[in-house]
Amino acid sequence: VNVKETGQILLVDYSDIENLKTTTVGSAKFLHDGGWDASKRYFLVAANASNKIAAVDTKTGKLAALVDTAKIPHPGRGANFTHPKFGPVWTTGHLGADVLTLISTPSEKKSDAKFKEYNWKVVQEVKHVPGNLFVKTHPNS
Repeated sequence: VNVKETGQILLVDYSDIENLKTTTVGSAKFLHDGGWDASKRYFLVAANASNKIAAVDTKTGKLAALVDTAKIPHPGRGANFTHPKFGPVWTTGHLGADVLTLISTPSEKKSDAKFKEYNWKVVQEVKHVPGNLFVKTHPNS
């Protein structure tokens, strides 16, 4: 749950519906939307007016990273794919801008260990036609 203007993210444990447990994670103000990384361990949330992406580790219940991005990230759910040079990445577009931002995400796969140095860093910005709203990958890509 994003408490948008406060920069607080609430993780809710629904395993006992009669006794919900919440964990509050501080991030950045003006939270908007986001999505899961490829491993489904990390939830990445755009803090639009703060120009940041907050990555929450849902296994530990803590903020894994706060990544600076170009102006007004707007991912929808974001897009995951494997970059040939940087390994697993999560991607966001930006409102009113002609750029996509690729952020390296952690992986527990042994084959991805060589990409660890890039984790939680902007590894590439890709220029495109202005007017982007969301980024999505094809299921067979």
